[in-house]
Amino acid sequence: MAKSKKHINSKSLSRIAWQRLKKNKLSLFGLFIIVCAVIVSLLGPSIRPDSTPKANDQILEITTQKPGFSVELLKIKKNKKIEEPGLWAYLSNGAESSYTTIPIYDYNFEGDRLIVEKYTGGDVNDGQIMEYNLADIVYSLDHNKVKMNDGYLDFYTVTEGKKHESIDELIAKIKSENIITRKYYLGTDKYGRDLLSRLMAGTWISLFVGFISVFISLLIGISLGALAGYFRGWLDDVIMWFINVVWSIPTLLLVIAITMALGKGTWQVFIAVGLTMWVEVARVVRGQMLSLREKEFVEAGRALGFNNARIIFKHMIPNVLGPVIVISAINFAAAILIEAGLSFLGIGAQPPQATWGKIIAEHKGYLITGKAYLAVLPGVAIILMVLAFVLVGNGIRDALDSKTVDDLPPAV
Repeated sequence: MAKSKKHINSKSLSRIAWQRLKKNKLSLFGLFIIVCAVIVSLLGPSIRPDSTPKANDQILEITTQKPGFSVELLKIKKNKKIEEPGLWAYLSNGAESSYTTIPIYDYNFEGDRLIVEKYTGGDVNDGQIMEYNLADIVYSLDHNKVKMNDGYLDFYTVTEGKKHESIDELIAKIKSENIITRKYYLGTDKYGRDLLSRLMAGTWISLFVGFISVFISLLIGISLGALAGYFRGWLDDVIMWFINVVWSIPTLLLVIAITMALGKGTWQVFIAVGLTMWVEVARVVRGQMLSLREKEFVEAGRALGFNNARIIFKHMIPNVLGPVIVISAINFAAAILIEAGLSFLGIGAQPPQATWGKIIAEHKGYLITGKAYLAVLPGVAIILMVLAFVLVGNGIRDALDSKTVDDLPPAV
């Protein structure tokens, strides 16, 4: 009789860690928030209600309207050719609208004209009465000389040349395409901009400042920490002296100083935050390298004639990535908080760029009014994003804990 064979149920350490992480419900909740934020950031203007650059379509007649507010808008074609942005420029910034939007309260058609009453938002509207040529609403006119001829209009457009359309056709187009009802799900800010779009646009800044700053901190921290821990001696003393000096300076003050030196702007904030967050990474990597440099596999590498660079980068650094990943998740959350604080102080990304800290700063005066949500909502967004990375970081720490043996492969 054939003997039955026993199969060893082996699992890689990364697979074991992932299975442990999946059992942590709070970490999965944090991961879900992060994934949603990444999707919002990557799709950008394509999913925002306001796809204009930086979600900065200001309609002053509808300032500080409450969530769920709806208004009719008249879209008037701009009399110029709008350049189409590239894919990256569109996703990171947005595209200029081909239309000028005007909130209207009432309208009616008279011959080749559209008569509208502008929306004021008051209990009694009493808005300005304005007239618009039908062709000028639908098309980008080359000039304003439009001739009416037996129910038809003759005119020239910027892109399509001469046109000959009936008034009835133009009225039908205006009713179906140029007079729309827009709903502001989170209301509008004090400049009449869609608050939901501004919060979605701010997600891009928060995530990118985290990614860039963590990348810079890993690049500097791993390099200096590995050199100090592996070579020790005078190099370790110099690097540790430098780490202690940077460590002693308050983070926010250091970021402000670097930002002032580099200038105000989005990328300057990314770099400034990254240059202040490498210290924790360097200290952790140095400690791990000090313990690993005496291990047998390092001695074996030296005996085989491997150079120091190969031993450090191919054999030692992969063994310290666990703690580094955990501290990177925490640094990501810290970077979001620092960027929000800088934007609140007016040092971060400059207007009209949408950032959560800047939105809070613009509306902090509404906290004692019935419209406190204008400052509370971006604060909630910051809390959720920071909490998500903290939860994921804690989950990764527990999943990589070698003392946890509940999911290890069974002994044969």
